[in-house]
Order: sequence, then structure tokens, then C-alpha cells
Amino acid sequence: MLTIADTLREAAISYNGDLTCQKWDCKCAFERERSCCCAVGDMTTLENQTYMKLKYLMRDIKKLSMGVQQLTDRIKVAFKATMDPTFTANCFGPFNRNVPIPYTNITLNDGLRYNPSLGTFTAPYSGIYAFSFTVYSHVDKNERLHHKVQLMKNGEPIAGVWEDNREDGQDSGSQFVLQQMDGGDQVYVELTFGKKICDLYRSNSFTGYIVFYD
Repeated sequence: MLTIADTLREAAISYNGDLTCQKWDCKCAFERERSCCCAVGDMTTLENQTYMKLKYLMRDIKKLSMGVQQLTDRIKVAFKATMDPTFTANCFGPFNRNVPIPYTNITLNDGLRYNPSLGTFTAPYSGIYAFSFTVYSHVDKNERLHHKVQLMKNGEPIAGVWEDNREDGQDSGSQFVLQQMDGGDQVYVELTFGKKICDLYRSNSFTGYIVFYD
């Protein structure tokens, strides 16, 4: 015997008119106990909202990834170079003017901001940078050990080492500097006029790296 529910179900299945949710051409409203197709409006809205949230989330993830990549690339700013150990002249200098020291033997140049042709480092970003240089010179007995080397920023001296005596046949000196730099500022090491550096050029070095950004 058919129950009232069975009768209503059969009547619903055989119904040929429009469904109550006209934007959905399904029969689930009449073939199932719950009306799924009548919820299509809310479900479509939820789907669209979810899609847009995922779209913006992927955009933000991409921006974050690019930011991390840029930060990682910026961190790689460091260099180390020495004078060419194959330099054949007995001494570098003396000259009649101040001359940048050619640190052409590069062992580190992350960021490619050190130019060995000019002996200059150009800061890519504003921030605090650390620089150091070591000067070594050796002369024969009774010769004058005479050198003055200074670290230059945009053409102005910011640190230096010097030696002038006949008692020591060899000597070395170093300087370490923390310096505020703007993007585009340049530093280099120069030998002052009338002075010279002799022998063991590989012991003359120039290094630098960024400490933190502004």
C-alpha cells in the first residue's frame, strides 16, 4: 500500500512544470528528501567567494615570495680582493699623485658590486657597511719603509694607515670601519703620492660587506 509520502513522491516525479529554483535544471528537489538545487544560489555565491579568496591568497603568496627573493638577493653583498700576486714590479709606487690600489685578485664578489678594473665598491642600497683593508710592505736593509694608505668614500678619506722609518724592513697595518652608505656611494683604497708598497702583494687586501639596511 502506498503511503502519503510515496504518493507525493510519485506526483513530484511525474510533475512537468517549472521547478521552484528556475536557475537550476535538476530534479533533486523532487527526487530527494532535501532540496539541494534550491540552495544553488547560496552555493554559487559561496563558491565565487571561495574562488576570489583563493585568488587573492595566491596573489599575496606570490608577492611574499618575490619579497623574500629580493631580500635574499640583497643580503648577498660582500667582496674580498687582494693585489695581484703575479705583479712583477718590485714596488707599487711611488707616484706623483694619489693612486687607487689595484686589488684585482678577487676571491669573493657576491652581488658583483666590486669593480676590479677601478678598485671601487659601489653600495647598491643605503645602510651600514663594514670595510677593512690590510697593508703590508717589505724593503731591503737600510731602505726606507714608507707608505700611507687611506680608505676613501666618494673621494674623501675616512680611515688610513701609515709607516715611515728605516728601522723595520717590513711592517703591516690594518683598519676596520663601519660606515653609513647611501645607494650609489663608492669606496676604494688609495696609496698617497710619494709612497710605495713593496713585495708580497697578496698580503694587501680589501674587503667589505653590508651589515644591515636602512
